[in-house]
Amino acid sequence: MPFAPTRSLVTGASSGIGAAFARALAERGSDLVLVARREDRLRALADELTSRHGIRAEVVAADLAEASIGTRLRAQTGPVDLLVNNAGFATHGPLAESDPERLEEEIGVDVRALVSLTRAYLPDQLAAGRGGIVNVASTAAFQPVPGMAVYGAAKAFVRSFTEAVWHEARPHGVKVLSLSPGSTRTEFFDVVGTRSAAVGRFQTPETVVAIALRALEARRPGPGVVCGAANATTAWLTRFMPRRMLIDLSARMVR
Repeated sequence: MPFAPTRSLVTGASSGIGAAFARALAERGSDLVLVARREDRLRALADELTSRHGIRAEVVAADLAEASIGTRLRAQTGPVDLLVNNAGFATHGPLAESDPERLEEEIGVDVRALVSLTRAYLPDQLAAGRGGIVNVASTAAFQPVPGMAVYGAAKAFVRSFTEAVWHEARPHGVKVLSLSPGSTRTEFFDVVGTRSAAVGRFQTPETVVAIALRALEARRPGPGVVCGAANATTAWLTRFMPRRMLIDLSARMVR
């Protein structure tokens, strides 16, 4: 049965996977709350989707690195049927040479905001006995990533956190999904500053979103999905590799 929420909130909706989620959900008839820092891009996307699909698209320009962002957004927007925590970015390079303020922002967006928004919107869904949350992790979540230490750890947190919330929400009819894309054709590597961090074949944002929506439509959806057979196989194999070998291999792949 198609997963068709009536109202969805998507963070990081100004480009990439977030914009692809917005387009796919609008096509299914969902009203939208589009959240990102770049208000001009959000408004252009909102106008496009409103005109094409006749849905209502609200724009919220916000810095997700700010504390208590979930509480403030929930007060501003009200409840939603689907929350897509997509916003995130990575830094690249040795930890000792990284900008401390940029690392704090990375943790704020990739970890703190995701928890804050999940906590803010989940109670409404539990009370209604329906709804869904998609937290975008990464294939980086399956092993430490030297050279991207904070990003790998943040995505490991997202995966673990989401799987725990999946178990808590499942008896109440709420679907919670950890989505782990591999390298995807977005602005991600432009922000990172190098494409040397890309591993494996690139997917499109539309492919990633289609995988997520199919996972939500499953009769008994699991706690997470890895995008692409090769990525899923690699993630599975990490469980059997000696830890030292796995870390060395990961370091070579993103160097």
